[in-house]
Amino acid sequence: MNRISIRNTALSLILIFSLAWSAGCNVLPDLGGQTPPPTSPPVTENTHSNDSERAIPPAVSQAPILPSIADVVTSVKPSVVAINTEVVTIIFNRPSTQEAAGSGWIISQDGYIVTNNHVIEGAKTITVILDDGRPFTARVVGADPLTDLAVLKIDAENLPAAKVGDSSIMRVGDWVVAIGNSLGEGIRATQGIVSRQDVSVVVDRNQQLYGLIETDAAINPGNSGGPLVNMAGEVVGITSAKLAAVEVEATGFAISSEIALPVIQQLINTGRAVHPWLGVSLYTVDKFAVERFGLEVDKGAFLVEVVADSPAGSAGLQAEDVIVQFEGKEINTVDDLIQAIRLAEVGQQVDIVYWRGNSRNTTSTTLIERPPAP
Repeated sequence: MNRISIRNTALSLILIFSLAWSAGCNVLPDLGGQTPPPTSPPVTENTHSNDSERAIPPAVSQAPILPSIADVVTSVKPSVVAINTEVVTIIFNRPSTQEAAGSGWIISQDGYIVTNNHVIEGAKTITVILDDGRPFTARVVGADPLTDLAVLKIDAENLPAAKVGDSSIMRVGDWVVAIGNSLGEGIRATQGIVSRQDVSVVVDRNQQLYGLIETDAAINPGNSGGPLVNMAGEVVGITSAKLAAVEVEATGFAISSEIALPVIQQLINTGRAVHPWLGVSLYTVDKFAVERFGLEVDKGAFLVEVVADSPAGSAGLQAEDVIVQFEGKEINTVDDLIQAIRLAEVGQQVDIVYWRGNSRNTTSTTLIERPPAP
């Protein structure tokens, strides 16, 4: 090839590149058959698209906006009280006075206050301190050791009563706030969520609490008796117990308002709580019971003992029967049956479905008042 041909070829290539550049094309090297990477057009602040079909809509969050915890605390805190007690015990034949702290909340403007039974049990003196700092000597209107609830009364009017909410509509994951006299150092608030519902906890060998709300809101000594509130500032539980064990954290419990309200109303009205009674000793049906007694069902409340002259005895129930339904409610565990009985009323006639051997039977009985503990 002579110099003129080389020169003409070079000029042709320069012309092609120039035309390509002026036409807005990208000239890329040969990629050996591979697809070239996509390129993006230059972006400027004032770039607007007239093609509505190709426009990308902005991201929109679907998460609900949480209400302010501070607003909830502000609305409820005036209704929460600190409770200080003095209990006299005899040690080596000498009286000894011990002080303790707890919490409570105002349920009516005329001075009725809800707390836990264990907060005021055996107290010689009970002092209630309002949110504004005013102290009052309180008297016990009524107390119920079975549900660990108590009602106090102070001589005051026009108090800021707390609103009571429906705990039955709470869901696992709902936000809650515990407010109380934590550690006896004044009213403070902690927040968390509902971790579990309808929980039962053995408090001691003679007491088991049912229908509890479990929460990871921090609950410390002194919180007992204080309110657990929802984001509407409504009381949905009364903090009552904390599970204290090695490597267990953020596990507190509150008596649900659904369980507590009927008892509270009884204590205010009559000074005592009346509980319906069936008259049985129970064991939750499990694999051991099925094999040991040859049961035909693998769930229910196994009757260990039936008290003579009790409603259960009058209904013809016997030891080793298995109750599987109570007043239309399916019974899978002992807790199911106990809660069903507690939600019934003294004097109410109830239908009971039970298994005896390989036969399914139905009976009915009338519940009576639970006798006092021996």
